[in-house]
Amino acid sequence: MTVDRQGAASAVRPHPDDRFLRYWLFWVSLGESVGFLAPALAQLAFGDAPVRVPALILAGALEGTVLGWTQATVLRSRIPALSRSRWVGATAIGASVAWFIGLLPAEWADVWQRWPAPAQLGVGLAAGVLLLTSIGIAQWTELKRHRRAAGWWIAGSAAAWCAGLAVFFAVATPLWQPGQSAAVVLLIGMLAGVLMAVGMALTSGLVLVGILRTKSPSQPV
Repeated sequence: MTVDRQGAASAVRPHPDDRFLRYWLFWVSLGESVGFLAPALAQLAFGDAPVRVPALILAGALEGTVLGWTQATVLRSRIPALSRSRWVGATAIGASVAWFIGLLPAEWADVWQRWPAPAQLGVGLAAGVLLLTSIGIAQWTELKRHRRAAGWWIAGSAAAWCAGLAVFFAVATPLWQPGQSAAVVLLIGMLAGVLMAVGMALTSGLVLVGILRTKSPSQPV
C-alpha cells in the first residue's frame, strides 16, 4: 500500500487560522500583561495624589503602546501591509481615552450623584459603551484599509474587553481586602491582569479569525 506522504503531512499541518489564533493568544496576552503593569504601578506610586489622574492616563497610553505593538506584530503575519505605527498609535490613543472615561465616575462623583436617576443611567450607559469601544474604534481606522469586514472589529473588541474586565473583577474583587499591604494589592492586581489579558486575547482572536477571512477593500466583490 502506497502512503501519500503529502496528504499525511497536510493532515498534521496546523490550519493557518489555528496557527494565527495560537500566536495571537500568546503574544497579545503577554503584551497586555506587561502593558498593564504601567497603570498598576502608577496607581501604586501616586495613590490619591493630584497627579494621579494624568499619570494613569499616560500609563494607559503606555499600556496601549505595548499591546498595540504585539497585536500588530501578529497581524502583520496575515496582513503584511498593515501599518505598525498607525496601529500602535491608534491603540495608545484608544487606551488613554478608555482610562480617562474609566476614571470619570470616581473623580466627578460629587457632581453626577446629584443628577436624576434617568440622567445617571443614560450617561453611564453611554460612557460604558464609549469606554469598551474606544480601542476598537481607534484600531478600526487602520484595519478598514485592509479588510471589508473591519467594522465588526469594533463590536468584537468591545466584547473582548467586556470578557477581560469581567475576569479581572471576578478574580480581584474577592481577593482584595482592607488592610492589605501595597505589595499584596499589586500582586493580586497583576494576577487578575494576566487573566484579564488571556480572556481579552482569546475573545478578540476568535473575532479576528473571521474578519481575516474576508476580502481586502481593493479586491473585487
